[in-house]
Amino acid sequence: MKVQDIMQTNVITISPNTEIREIAKLLCDHHISGVPVIDLFGNLIGIVSEGDLLHKETHPRVPEAVGFLGALIYYRGVKQYESDLKKLVALKASEIMTHEVITLEKDAAIEEAASLMINHNVKRLPIMENGKMVGIITRKDVIKVLIEE
Repeated sequence: MKVQDIMQTNVITISPNTEIREIAKLLCDHHISGVPVIDLFGNLIGIVSEGDLLHKETHPRVPEAVGFLGALIYYRGVKQYESDLKKLVALKASEIMTHEVITLEKDAAIEEAASLMINHNVKRLPIMENGKMVGIITRKDVIKVLIEE
């Protein structure tokens, strides 16, 4: 079975200028856990998930450091700290979204979708055709296939 057989085609999307409060309401109202961000030309440029929104309510993860000759040397987590800080002060989708979106072509096998979801720890995959998003599948969609088999 291919992802095009189970993908949802009526995908709710937002623009980069959508405000955080509006995104949170959209996720709650539609019982979804993430929403793709689409630019004026219809290109997928990011995704905002519940996890991204949770950064608004938490403190940034402090990078690990070691003291050496009276100075702190950061060796892990600096980029994560910067990302957390940006999300903490974000007001719009473009400021909080995940830019590196894991996608899949519509003719890919469902097993490949499941693998990507597990390996990249994502709950949804935008489905692409010729560089444009044509649908989305979620973990729930994949699990439904297991029930029907």
